[in-house]
Amino acid sequence: MQRNAKTHHPILLVHGLFGFERIGSVQLFHDVKQALRDAGASVFVPQLSATHSNEVRGEQLLSQIQRVLQGTGAHKVNLIGHSQGALAARYAAATAPGKVASVTSVSGPNHGSELADLLRKALTPGDLPETLAETVATLFADLLSLLSGKRRIPQNAIAALNALTTQGVGEFNQKYPQGLPQSWGGKGSEQVNGVSYYSWSGILQGKRRDVELDALDPSHGLLRALSRFFTSEPLQNDGMVGRYSSHLGTVIRSDYPLDHLGTLRQVGGQSERRIDPIDLYVQHAERLENAGL
Repeated sequence: MQRNAKTHHPILLVHGLFGFERIGSVQLFHDVKQALRDAGASVFVPQLSATHSNEVRGEQLLSQIQRVLQGTGAHKVNLIGHSQGALAARYAAATAPGKVASVTSVSGPNHGSELADLLRKALTPGDLPETLAETVATLFADLLSLLSGKRRIPQNAIAALNALTTQGVGEFNQKYPQGLPQSWGGKGSEQVNGVSYYSWSGILQGKRRDVELDALDPSHGLLRALSRFFTSEPLQNDGMVGRYSSHLGTVIRSDYPLDHLGTLRQVGGQSERRIDPIDLYVQHAERLENAGL
């Protein structure tokens, strides 16, 4: 059956921390982008700093939105941001609502990440561990930028860490509250200043004992280990972001049986969950198309 995801406005897939557009033949959003294009959507993947604050990444996104508008003749874009990409998308929509038709947060830390809080506490500002961590993370981000073949763009690992903590996102939310729920675990306004807001995310399901599937998807084991450090949402997180922390605008669903990276790509073992993460994007594009977006 032919899918119709030909949205009225182009779609921009916005990557999060340590994300990239393309490195050689590897594309972060490859399957998502291809599925959306096969269904008729016009799709672009902007390149943002792999590590930096939400505002800096948001400004970078704004400049690339302008290039897409000029290149396509469109008047607005639909932004779908994964993880920290959701915060960059929110910034762009809040500061230039006339250029953005919708913002969709996928596993976005819209109220901060408990994992970032833990890391921030472990790295005392100015001490050697923080300096070492910053140097390693920045070098890695610079390497990603170099391998992607894009122009060198600024990196700041500590700014990124601070921007993802509960405090950092709280300060960000005070300036850009569009689409946020008024109560913990609730839904936010469906539309603010002409911009429609949506979100979806997943959580880790119970205990995983299938060693073979973990071998196919080693990142899942790491995320499951990291999930143990959550205290506010100990059983309701995806290994990086808490379920209710991800809520924004119209909450499509926040308990898909998918970990943080599982909402971005198809990995080994996904079939057992009977959830196709790639199809979620196509379904959403159809949702946007039906809404005239």
